[in-house]
Amino acid sequence: MNGLLPRLLSSHSPTSALRSCVVAARGAVSHPVWSLPGGLSVADPWRSAASPLSRPRLSASFCNVTRPPRHSPSYSSSLPHLRPSGTLGTTAYRLTTVPSAAPHRRPLSNLGKTRYSGRTSPETGKDRQALTESRPVSVPNLGAPLNDLKLRCTIFDQQGNVTTIAGEFSKSELCAQHGLQVRDLRKIDSLYVNQLPAILVRKEAILVNISHIRALIKADMVVLFDSFGSTDSYNQSIFVYDLQEKLRLAGSSNSAGKSGGPPLPFEFRALESVLVSVVSTLQDEVQVVSNLVTNLLAHLEEHIDRHKLKELLQYSKRMAKFEQKVLNIRDAIVEVLEQDEDLAAMYLTSKLKDRPRETNDHEEVELLLETYLKQVEETANIISALSTNMRSTEDIVNIMLDSQRNSFMLLELQVNIGMFGLTAGALVAGIFGMNLANHHEAHPFAFIMVSTAIFTIAAALILLSVRRMRRLLRKI
Repeated sequence: MNGLLPRLLSSHSPTSALRSCVVAARGAVSHPVWSLPGGLSVADPWRSAASPLSRPRLSASFCNVTRPPRHSPSYSSSLPHLRPSGTLGTTAYRLTTVPSAAPHRRPLSNLGKTRYSGRTSPETGKDRQALTESRPVSVPNLGAPLNDLKLRCTIFDQQGNVTTIAGEFSKSELCAQHGLQVRDLRKIDSLYVNQLPAILVRKEAILVNISHIRALIKADMVVLFDSFGSTDSYNQSIFVYDLQEKLRLAGSSNSAGKSGGPPLPFEFRALESVLVSVVSTLQDEVQVVSNLVTNLLAHLEEHIDRHKLKELLQYSKRMAKFEQKVLNIRDAIVEVLEQDEDLAAMYLTSKLKDRPRETNDHEEVELLLETYLKQVEETANIISALSTNMRSTEDIVNIMLDSQRNSFMLLELQVNIGMFGLTAGALVAGIFGMNLANHHEAHPFAFIMVSTAIFTIAAALILLSVRRMRRLLRKI
């Protein structure tokens, strides 16, 4: 009954659910009181002081339900409760609605965790008393907006100091503080998997989602978002250290512009740290994969092994995925370089000082992006060369396997030719082996003559077949 009542209440109206409860309770004589979700307490009308097994008929008021209209404001905050019209054991019961405690909101992570009051087997008087008490149901807020979800991030100030470590902010707060739209945060939300790399330029910030880095860059701070489920924790730690160093070295020679001019603005130093970390990660990964693939290809050129071929297949899939990743990063940088408006809008410090750049005045950031674009393209070329070598090795392996297959087929053909000659000789032997008189049994040279004829016929057929086979092989 403990599992039946919540299902009935969730799929029926209070009246039909109560009727179903009455029908289902006809076999239960040891449960005088039931406590339903939302404070709905049902007393067993068949249990009386005189006879526990007596089952008098319910009065008509038992199934009368009074509740406010569905669209009434009090409808969501009121739950049906069953109250006896007399003492426990009488036959007349009424189902009325009494207001329960206001449902409180619960986070979306607790969806589906509904608590039910009551126990399945009331054996003592204390348990029965506890079952008769009405308890409010914790109802989650199903209508909570998605922009109230929390994002965990770490904030760096203009000097590279950490002001907030693993702070949780809702999407609405981030949008209000940094002048963003909710759709912009989708690019830096780790809950959305398989996202393409992107560099989004907005009025007050630059959103970066490349490889293992999800960051929001402003003119005076950097917000680094945690990447849940990422396996690049080591690379992220190196990036944080490099980011702090670059932000602290503002005004030094290391932070000068690419053309030897004045130091780069704060947002460009942060963006450069992101690109350096991404390029370094790609180069390290391609170096490891290159060594493994080179050794594997050298081994396959000497000896074809089934296990090595399986490894080659795995590396081929890995290289294809890695190449696509590098190409997506390259496309993200190229997309920004092709938009002069975005390049000019990336000067956040100038806009903060009310000196926005012209559309064509973006030489510094263009040189910065082109520098790392070339490095990404070099990595892509290395991966492309490795993929070409792997495909060439696969072709060579296929040729070698085809050659071995042809050798086996040639051997099989030679065996068939030999069997053909022997079968022709066996035909002659079979003719003489019949139990018929041929008048050659007493001839002194009959056996030698027949045997010689058999071997001659077999050898002639074999030689002719081999000669014909070789002619066909020369034509190929």
